[in-house]
Amino acid sequence: MIVFVTGSESETTPKQRFERLLNLPPSSKLVYKVLEALLPARTTRDALTKLKDADLVEEQLYVPDARKRLYAPRSIADPEEVELPE
Repeated sequence: MIVFVTGSESETTPKQRFERLLNLPPSSKLVYKVLEALLPARTTRDALTKLKDADLVEEQLYVPDARKRLYAPRSIADPEEVELPE
């Protein structure tokens, strides 16, 4: 489980933090944007349901707490191998 922390800002300015973000790899930028979005639980559940229905994610039981679930992306075809409709 991820816990989002709110609190005092560090001593850096927003511009300095933006410049730091620009220097990070794409994966770090993506994680930052996801954390920044702070999607409501209902929105997240709806998105996961749609992804499961489309067979794009796999749901597994979280053994330490059976009330929770783990989600993992399923592999998809390389876009170059897929024929798109014209």
